[in-house]
Amino acid sequence: MEYKDYYKILGVGKSATEKEIKSAFRKMAREHHPDVNPDDPQAEARFKEVNEAYEVLSDSEKRAKYDRLGADWQHWQQAGGRTGDYDWGQWTTAPGGGQTNVRYGTPEDLEELFGGSGLFSDFFTSIFGGLGGGARRSGGFGGFEGFDYQPRPRRGQDLEHEVEINLAEAYHSTTRLLTKDGRRLEVKIPPGAKTGTRVRVRGEGGVGAAGGQAGDLFLKVKVAPDPRFEREGDNLHVAVATDLYTAVLGGEVRVPTLTGDVKLKVPAGSQNGRVFRLRGKGMPRLRQPTEYGDLFARLDVRLPTTLTPKQQELFEQLRRLE
Repeated sequence: MEYKDYYKILGVGKSATEKEIKSAFRKMAREHHPDVNPDDPQAEARFKEVNEAYEVLSDSEKRAKYDRLGADWQHWQQAGGRTGDYDWGQWTTAPGGGQTNVRYGTPEDLEELFGGSGLFSDFFTSIFGGLGGGARRSGGFGGFEGFDYQPRPRRGQDLEHEVEINLAEAYHSTTRLLTKDGRRLEVKIPPGAKTGTRVRVRGEGGVGAAGGQAGDLFLKVKVAPDPRFEREGDNLHVAVATDLYTAVLGGEVRVPTLTGDVKLKVPAGSQNGRVFRLRGKGMPRLRQPTEYGDLFARLDVRLPTTLTPKQQELFEQLRRLE
């Protein structure tokens, strides 16, 4: 059985006053309270340990008994004694009264012998007999003091799951089917979703503790790259292939959008790389699906790679006219 150093647990010296012990307890109890550490599964165990240490050191009779035990325990260990053979007779009180010599076995054996409680360690129960040995129920410090702590209902943990969609799905909205505990969940991804957008599914996260409500499930959206469009916020950028003659003489080109192609008038003499703004042809704005960003079409003028003799002659004539 492990010896518990209650002074070390509270972070005080063996000569600490009652005031110092109480102050240390308050600080440690706040720090390790389960409600303050909802995501730490070990918080409740540390909180109980702090309570146990305070239960002993704040009681003059228990503290004196514990201090005597400390010296005997160390002497016994230094003598090479086996843990299971330690003589608890001078320290423990059996439920029926009188003294007993204990060769302890499992924690369940001790609880049966001393009427122990899950609020106490085996070490405490073996010395003081659990709640039957006079442990106080003090309360009075926001539920921190004494052993009246009852786990409060705690909300379950939120869960996160990544889903990938394409740009068209982000534009029009889409759904994803998930399976949880044999149930099928259909989750809608709203129009305008971006990479990093989180969609909440209430009550489908981790199970709550002590009757607390379940957490939420969050779908974290990832929008896959699109071969045609580059996205910048709610705006889109697209390259539009244009022949030399349309760029020089003017004309029309077809510009792709996420709702179909549209015609764009190209003025004569348009330079390669010129950008045209098509208002409202970008992405819908998240949470404002009736508003849209813009589409920026960049001319990508393609020069002919081969010329016929006639075309060669005409280009030569144009060069001489400059």
